Amino acid sequence: MEHPLSILFHPINKLLIALLGESSDRWQGMMGLHHHGYWLPDNAIMAMLVVVLVAAVLIPVRRSLSVEAPGKLQSALETLLTGLEGLIEDVVGHGTSKRFLPIICGLAIFIFVGNIFGIFYFVQPPTADPSTTFALSITAFLVYNVVGIRQNGLWKYLKHFAGPLPLLAPLMVPIEVISHLARMLSLALRLFGNIFGEHTATGIFFGMFPFILPWPMMCLGIFGALLQAFIFIMLTMAYLNGAVGAEEH
Repeated sequence: MEHPLSILFHPINKLLIALLGESSDRWQGMMGLHHHGYWLPDNAIMAMLVVVLVAAVLIPVRRSLSVEAPGKLQSALETLLTGLEGLIEDVVGHGTSKRFLPIICGLAIFIFVGNIFGIFYFVQPPTADPSTTFALSITAFLVYNVVGIRQNGLWKYLKHFAGPLPLLAPLMVPIEVISHLARMLSLALRLFGNIFGEHTATGIFFGMFPFILPWPMMCLGIFGALLQAFIFIMLTMAYLNGAVGAEEH
């Protein structure tokens, strides 16, 4: 089943063609495009739109930060950051919140806003495309492995893949490698499957009952967007906890 395209897909690509000329057939094949000469798939355009919208909201807030008289948006953001800091402290470990808050907060906001796009008919959720969710899961995979190597050193980090007994190393190493790769696959497919399924079901119900279900489905969509963002960052934090404490294994 092919999803409808956002209202920005054709205008953005026609603008790029006017500026850069038509893209090559090889480029279109790499991007999975089925429109001659186009440069960007819809999920990439939607992902960039998420970044632009978040920046458009946060940059003015940053310029108007006030300790004495914080605005409502500033108060809401402070509550969010405080909650995430506490969550990181509990899941990853004491004293890790300032270190990992930027990546966890960035993932949470991007995924939540991207998921929310699913309740608006004129845009499409970038997280309903596996290219986006795999990009996010690969990012999380690289982050926690790089953290583990920097925290413990390359040899000590790789050593925990061998298990507690050297005799079991030939068995444990393949199992651990497959397990870590499966984490990346699981993160991507869980997010993609839930958002794609929810977005598809919402579109079907909207078509069948356009005047009865929109508001309840929108509320359900907001809850689902928040839940999937929460699950993704919770799993990422759990993997960070394992990487930071690799020397204990």
